[in-house]
Amino acid sequence: MNDVIVIIGGGPAGLFCGLQAAGDGRDVIVFEKKPAPGRKLLVAGSGQCNITHDGEIADFSSHYGDHGAFLRPALMNFTNRDLVAFFADRGLRMKAEPEGKVFPETRKSAAVLAVLLAECAARGVEIRCDDPVRDVERDNDVFIVRTAKATVRAGVLVLATGGASYPATGSTGDGYAFARSLGQPTTEVAPALAPVYVEDYPFADLAGISFQNLTFTVYRDGKLVGRHTGDLLLTHTGLSGPGILDASRSIRPGDVLRVAFLPEAEAVRKRLTDAVAAGGARQVKTVLGDLDLPERFARRLLDLAGVPAGETCARLTKKARNALAASLAEFPFRVERLGGFNEAMVTRGGVALEGIDKKTMASKTVENLYCIGEVLDIDGDTGGYNLQAAFSTAALAARHIAGLHEPR
Repeated sequence: MNDVIVIIGGGPAGLFCGLQAAGDGRDVIVFEKKPAPGRKLLVAGSGQCNITHDGEIADFSSHYGDHGAFLRPALMNFTNRDLVAFFADRGLRMKAEPEGKVFPETRKSAAVLAVLLAECAARGVEIRCDDPVRDVERDNDVFIVRTAKATVRAGVLVLATGGASYPATGSTGDGYAFARSLGQPTTEVAPALAPVYVEDYPFADLAGISFQNLTFTVYRDGKLVGRHTGDLLLTHTGLSGPGILDASRSIRPGDVLRVAFLPEAEAVRKRLTDAVAAGGARQVKTVLGDLDLPERFARRLLDLAGVPAGETCARLTKKARNALAASLAEFPFRVERLGGFNEAMVTRGGVALEGIDKKTMASKTVENLYCIGEVLDIDGDTGGYNLQAAFSTAALAARHIAGLHEPR
C-alpha cells in the first residue's frame, strides 16, 4: 500500500487535513502554488479571521442554503466548539462577539495560520511551497501528481484548492480541472458573497451609510424569488453589507431588489401618513429624521420624490407623500451585475456534491480521492460559516484517511 498522502492546496482545509491525517507511518505532502501557505486565510475577516460562529452546531446547517444537509455529518463530527478548543489547547484563545462571530483574541489571521503551521511541523507534514501542481492522473490504484518541480506517486489524493475567489491569493479554480480530469463531476461556478452593482444608482455620494436588519425582496421577471433580512451598506456603486452579501448567492443580473428602509414595510405607508398629518408646519425632512433615517439619506429621498428641501408637512401633496412612502417601503434597485471573483468572498458551485460521500468526503467513484473545503459546491453565509465548513470537511476526510491507513 502506498502510504503517501498528497494534499493540493495549503489553505486552512489543506493544512488542517494534513495535520489531522499525519502520523503512524503516513507521509503527508501539501503542495502550495504560492511562496507561502495560507494566503487567503490571512485576508479572512479583513485580516482578523472570523473563524467560526457561536451557538449550537445543529443550527449551522440552515446557513448553507440547499447544501446544509450535506454538511451536517462533517459539522457534527468536528463542531465549532471543537475548533475553538483545538486552538485554545495550543495557546490561541477565541472570543465570540455579541452578534455571534468568533475571532481569535489577537484579532489576527496570522496567529491562526501560525498554529496550523506549527502543528503541521510537529506532526511531520511536508509543505512544498512555490510548487504548483500541473496535472493529476490515476494509474491503477495510485495517483500520479505532477508539479512544476517533481512527480509524486500517492495512495491518497486530497483536493483542497479552494474556489475561484480572490485569485491573487492562489484560489484560481485549479481544483475543478483536477477533479474533472479524474472523472469527478463539477457544477458551474460563480462569485458568491459579493457586492451588488446597481443600474442608475442614486446613492453614490452616500457611500458608507448603513442600515441594520432591513428586509429586502428579490424579483426576477416580475416574480418574487427571494426574501432576505440583514444589514445593508450603501457603497459608491451599489449595495453591500452582510445581508446583501448573503443574499447575493441567489441574486442574478437583471433582478430587482426591493428594499424596505423601515421595519415592517407593510406599515410604512401608515407611519408616514400619520407622521405627516401630525407634522403641520414642521418640515418633512425633520419628520423623516424622527423615523430614525440618516439625515443625508432622508434628503436624497426627498430629492428623488421631487419634494423641496424646506417643504412643510402641511404643504406636502398626496402624490409626493405616496412617492416617499413607496421609497421607504420598497425602494427598487435593478441589478446590473455582481462583484467578480476578485471581490467575492467565496465561490458558488464546484465539485458536485452528488459525487461525494458526505460521511467521509471521499469520492463515490474514484477510490482514495477526497474533496474538502471550498472546492466543493458549498457556500455559506458570512459570519464564520465558510471557514467552519473548511475545517469540518478537512477533519472528517482526515479521520477516514487515517482509519483506512492504520499502521500495519
